[in-house]
Amino acid sequence: MGSPQPGTSDWSPIAGAEPARLQEARLQAHHAVQWLARTARAYVPAQPDDSHTNLGWDEAFGGFETHKMQGARIGVKLAPLALAILEGRDSTPSRILPLDGRKEGDIRGWLGEELGHLGLDARALDTPLPYKIPHHKITIGTPYTAQVLGDGFRDLATWYSNANQSLERVRKTAAARKLEALPARCWPHHFDFATLIPLDPKVDAAEKARSVGVGLSPGDDNFNEPYFYVTPWPYPPPAKLPPIPEIGTWYTKKFTAAVVPAHRILAAQGRQTETEAFLAAAVEASLAALEYKPTKT
Repeated sequence: MGSPQPGTSDWSPIAGAEPARLQEARLQAHHAVQWLARTARAYVPAQPDDSHTNLGWDEAFGGFETHKMQGARIGVKLAPLALAILEGRDSTPSRILPLDGRKEGDIRGWLGEELGHLGLDARALDTPLPYKIPHHKITIGTPYTAQVLGDGFRDLATWYSNANQSLERVRKTAAARKLEALPARCWPHHFDFATLIPLDPKVDAAEKARSVGVGLSPGDDNFNEPYFYVTPWPYPPPAKLPPIPEIGTWYTKKFTAAVVPAHRILAAQGRQTETEAFLAAAVEASLAALEYKPTKT
């Protein structure tokens, strides 16, 4: 798969913040990222698959950013948590708003003023989002507590940074098999960060086109901790799911995916090598379950 040699790693160390603190940091960051979603929906040209709203990871910035609009991107830096305006090709923010102690109204006012400077009508930010995310008291006026939860936000940023490296290896491995894996992007609805490997690019109906999704979720209602996943689509019957490495498991309740949760990764001797070996094996298992056969050229 192109993973580092055993005993080496280019992952950043994961400190292992207390689960409750990591969960709270994740929920606050998820709400902060919705300002990027609002901005993208308001000003980035719409795409049928909603891809205009997805976000890229900027390693130098340490957070997620929108597609470009009016020569700028809007970003959320995770540690310390902040909203930023990024202009040009540089990852250094031209203007930044630390979110510690800020309320949603403060953020709306600052972002609206900044977007106005870019020649955009800030009133478009007030259009309701077409989905719901987990409730948090931030929505009723409680301020962000980024400073208190510093270790949680640092761990959250590290999980995404490490996932960015591992998902790029997944893409390179797919390319070697003549499969085009899409660039990894964050979808603000679920806050997951993933690449997609389409298997039937000539099939227009998304519900019929086979694919394999590979990504990181920072945690959700299914797993209250970060986890990597590999999802075959359409979901195969459980009986058709091949064996995968013991570090992970097949999850088949609300969705079907090969999953490796954070606590198993943190307990592994080689966190990165074992995770990437799992991803490689789970992709192969998904291809087999979907009965994928390479097209002969």
